[in-house]
Amino acid sequence: MKKGWKRFGLSLVAATAIISLAACGSDSKKEGGSSKDEVVVDVFQFKVEFNNQFKEAAKVYEKENPGVKINISTVGGGDDYGAALKTKFASGEEPDIFNIGGPEDLKTWQKSLADVSDTKSAKEAIDGTLNAVTKDDKVLGLPYNMEGYGLLYNKEVFKKAGIKTEDIKTQADLRKAVEKIDKDKKKLGLDAVFAFPAKETWITGLHGANLFIAPEFDNDVNKAYEAKKLEFKYSDQFKEYIDLQQKYSVQPTTSLDYSKQMEELFSNEKVALTQQGNWVFGTIDEINPEFAEEGVGILPIPIDGASEQKLPVGVPNYWAFNKNSKDAEQKEAKKFIDWLNTSDAGKKAVLEEFKFIPAYNGYDTAKIADPLSKEVYEYSSKGNTTGWVFMGYPTDWGMNVLGAGIQKYVSDETSWDDLMTDVKKQWDSSRQ
Repeated sequence: MKKGWKRFGLSLVAATAIISLAACGSDSKKEGGSSKDEVVVDVFQFKVEFNNQFKEAAKVYEKENPGVKINISTVGGGDDYGAALKTKFASGEEPDIFNIGGPEDLKTWQKSLADVSDTKSAKEAIDGTLNAVTKDDKVLGLPYNMEGYGLLYNKEVFKKAGIKTEDIKTQADLRKAVEKIDKDKKKLGLDAVFAFPAKETWITGLHGANLFIAPEFDNDVNKAYEAKKLEFKYSDQFKEYIDLQQKYSVQPTTSLDYSKQMEELFSNEKVALTQQGNWVFGTIDEINPEFAEEGVGILPIPIDGASEQKLPVGVPNYWAFNKNSKDAEQKEAKKFIDWLNTSDAGKKAVLEEFKFIPAYNGYDTAKIADPLSKEVYEYSSKGNTTGWVFMGYPTDWGMNVLGAGIQKYVSDETSWDDLMTDVKKQWDSSRQ
């Protein structure tokens, strides 16, 4: 995600080079051979994983709609999309379509968000997927897709170790399984049980912590966003989860990033477990196709008394529409995203090319492309899910306060008690 957009497995740095898109309504929209009568829709988005496929889908739309040009620019894959978007707006080159996360982004971008309540997409959105972007009965964003995460595990390792995932219902069960794998790790061909990427603060401070904070707010992102105080009721269990990974991981964890986690260790079957989501299937598939298709499963992270054998499933981000764009661009922008989410051609691209779990009704979910996404969808369809509240955290708190604090904790630079005191204090002070 990244706060949503900062969670796709890549470290974050401020964007140093931003692809320039034409200013809404400026002459630059007519450059590049475009006809002066052509409607040009500028899209500024973050999801690098489907950039090429998205551009191909836009070409299909352009063929079906002569006189329309869809310009797509992507900033992500190591660059901070949020900073890039702010720079884009500050420069006067405002896109017609851009990405937002949860309630905090509604506040940040409220002067630029168009009401999309009347779109086909809003009417077809699956129940609950619009909650984070609805304010004063207005829908201010449309979901990309749905995603879920947990502990990815190597099925063959678990089979050889005699471990059944359905038996892992508590943290004690998880520890027992980890200790069993660790005892036989050499025989199983492993470097360690875990790849614990403590360097990636979005994995620890956003996604990991979410599981242990969400129950406090009834899995409701809006309750988290409105909360003046954080009690962190499940902090002891979060400590157990962090400690378990730290003890049985490839070291040093503070320099273990996404690339080492996924490309070097897990995809090459050097570890048995790592925390990630269905969005990493493409990465695994590129490195080890047979393993990706047949050897990877996803295991819920147990939280005793709160969410046993449930996956956190949510919407990673939303399409937002610039209400300050010209009427023609606004109209065509909504039409394009509606086409993407509800037309036969668009739905085909979403399922088969983007490999998304759809956030809209009317899809043949039997055609969900990869096994990880299918597993996430099965959990979702059975109601075995918990919420994503990290999008309701105070700005930068998850990564720069909690995630950074976890780095200090695993490096023995602070105690858990001091860490918890600090993160709760900074949550409270940010909400004053």
